[in-house]
Parts: sequence; structure tokens; C-alpha cells
Amino acid sequence: MRAVLTRVSSASVSIDGAVHGRIGRGFLVLLGVHRDDTEAEAARIADRICGLRVFEDENGKMNIAPADAGAEILIISQFTLYADTKSRRPGFTDAARPETAVPLYEKVIALCREKGFHVETGVFGADMQVESVNDGPITIIFDTKEK
Repeated sequence: MRAVLTRVSSASVSIDGAVHGRIGRGFLVLLGVHRDDTEAEAARIADRICGLRVFEDENGKMNIAPADAGAEILIISQFTLYADTKSRRPGFTDAARPETAVPLYEKVIALCREKGFHVETGVFGADMQVESVNDGPITIIFDTKEK
């Protein structure tokens, strides 16, 4: 799995002109599922998202965990994170098919909720408009294939 995580002051996702999900301070996560991913990768990436200490302590150091900062999470499915860009027209054969990707996407959401986070989402496969107010900006990339 790949996740592009951005610390935000706020973020929202709209579908057909209506807001579907909205958060305040926290993380906007674009999540891509690889065709070979399993629940182990879902657990690993959820753990990384929920434990990333990028909120400032009283000394201005990024040392506070998201739970302690009251962070919320907006997770958006993003198969294009597995784009093959060797040519000008990207290919997506490394991205998981929906029958694999949807349950793993939903597993990451469930695991983050189990850890006590308020999680909002988009709709898998929908045409979505995502808005965010990036904070920092701080953007981190996770890839479960990299150890």
C-alpha cells in the first residue's frame, strides 16, 4: 500500500457537488492499494498513519502523536498512486482491482476507527473533489513495500 499523508488544518471531499466528508485538524490520506496487498499491509499502514508524531509540542518540535493532538483523518482511495509512468500515458496494472482494493481500503478505515480516531472518507471509485488547507506544509509518503 501507498499513502500520501498531509497534515491539514481542514479537509473535505465532495461528490456531485455535495460534501461527503469533512475534518478539522488532522490528516488527509490518499491511499493506494497494490494488487499484491493483504490485510497485513492494511494493518501496517493504519499503524503508521495513527502513530505519526508530526504535531508540535510546547517547544515547537514535531513530537505529539495524532491521538494526543485530537487529530481527525480523511481517507480517500487513490489507485493512481500505483501509476506506471514510463510512458506519457500512465498504466495502472499494479493497482489492485476493486474486489481486492475495496475490502483493504475499508480495513484501513476500520483499523483507524478502532484506534479511536474520527475518520471520514470518500467513496471508492467515485469522481471526487478534495479540498485541503495544508498545515506546514507537512506531507509524508508511506509505502509498505519499503522496509
